[in-house]
Amino acid sequence: MTRIQTALISVSDKTGLVDFARFLHSSGVKILSTGGTLKALADDGIPAIQVSTHTGSPEILDGRVKTLHPKIHGGILGRRDLDTHRRQMDENGITPIDLVVINLYPFEKVVANPECPLDEAIENIDIGGPSMVRSAAKNADFVAVVTDPSDYTVVQEEMTLHGGSVSLETRRKLAAKAFARTAEYDAGISSYLAGATQPGQKFPDSFSLSFRKISDLRYGENPHQKAAWYSQRTIGKTCSLANARILSGKELSYNNLLDLESAARAIRDFSSPTVAILKHNNPCGLASADSLSQAYSDAYDCDPVSAYGSVIGLNRTIDPETAQKIHDSPFVEAVVAPGYAPGVIELLSTKATRRFLELPGLDQAAGKNSIEVRMIEGGALIQDRDVVDDSEYQWNVATRRQPTEEEKKSLLFAFRAAKQVKSNAIVLVQGTRTVGIGAGQMNRLESVRIASRNAGDLSRGAVLGSDAFFPFRDGVDQAIEAGVTAIIQPGGSKRDEEVIEAANQADVAMVFTGFRHFRH
Repeated sequence: MTRIQTALISVSDKTGLVDFARFLHSSGVKILSTGGTLKALADDGIPAIQVSTHTGSPEILDGRVKTLHPKIHGGILGRRDLDTHRRQMDENGITPIDLVVINLYPFEKVVANPECPLDEAIENIDIGGPSMVRSAAKNADFVAVVTDPSDYTVVQEEMTLHGGSVSLETRRKLAAKAFARTAEYDAGISSYLAGATQPGQKFPDSFSLSFRKISDLRYGENPHQKAAWYSQRTIGKTCSLANARILSGKELSYNNLLDLESAARAIRDFSSPTVAILKHNNPCGLASADSLSQAYSDAYDCDPVSAYGSVIGLNRTIDPETAQKIHDSPFVEAVVAPGYAPGVIELLSTKATRRFLELPGLDQAAGKNSIEVRMIEGGALIQDRDVVDDSEYQWNVATRRQPTEEEKKSLLFAFRAAKQVKSNAIVLVQGTRTVGIGAGQMNRLESVRIASRNAGDLSRGAVLGSDAFFPFRDGVDQAIEAGVTAIIQPGGSKRDEEVIEAANQADVAMVFTGFRHFRH
């Protein structure tokens, strides 16, 4: 192993910089640096040589060109095992550079601001940094490259252990990480510029995503499947599970995360205090009320049997009364909420099997500009998220009987609730709480039967929400037999007239919205 004698350091994120540079200096390493990094080192009394002094060439073009020089890239790329490389380096006065410490201009952070102008984004595209990172990573047999401040400790420990050297195994790991970083950096630039330069084109010709691992998971959907959890690097401070704070409980599972994502999505569709109780990625209870505590009780009562081992989403800070009800529930897998009142976590975490996550933003509606990506074999499907304001629904009463004011409120809740359920989705609602849910069936009639059976006597006087149209009148006939008084659905079937006639014959009000909410 070659002892590190010369290091080049140029970083935007200066976390841990001074301590690491001080260690390098104390280890006899000559440090080359630029700009703000050079100043930070000088301010702490750490000697460093300005790159322009090292190269004999001044920084030009407002700093756009400073490290693009043979004495920099030759020093990084030169192979120490080739006589021709060593001779050419000597002939050109090129000093080998053994350690490259670079983190790039904060392009992702800058463009996360929706008000960022294009010219500012362009100026934050790093050129020299990625070039040096890629050069060092390519020559990992001789050069160590660090792109993440969390790796300073790794390099320091190795140098201490190996007399100032870094092992080949570690250099290659750092190189792989460096190439991953430049790849995700370029992906962020590509995605941003595609959107900025192709106005009106929602989905550009090329679409890049980059992810960073949060953690390995115990297993996937089943114990024989390996799995890991990744976050999209450019998510910023969005309402994403990757930004949640895990307050207590054991490690989250693959299935926990799927259910938590669905729970978070469901509750953000409602402005009143709302609770969604999910099982196997489907709500088994969903309710809005004047208080979070009442919403929890109403959601739980929809299907207490299925609520056993559930995941719960709440769109308000969990108060002591609601916390006590969650605590008294037989078995809860995980809970996500925007906050927890003082003392609540201490009560809830007395049962170690439960996981509690805090995710700010769950009390705010989802933005209309977000997208969702589903991977398929050899590719991906990309679409807008299904975000629709109440004002966008057409609200066309197709039947002779108009819904009452109370039914209108329940119908709107029912349609939003059906949106959260896997198709074919049928929900029965009393007030603003589900009393029966039929999910994921291959035909809509069976979903009506399941929802009615689960609701029992509560189906009488309930309203029904359907995520898509009724292809035949049999589903409506089944709902009428169960005692439903009003129905909301998208409409649009070629047999709509038959469906409307079925409702008219029973004096049931039926509303068409013009929007479908399939969720496969």
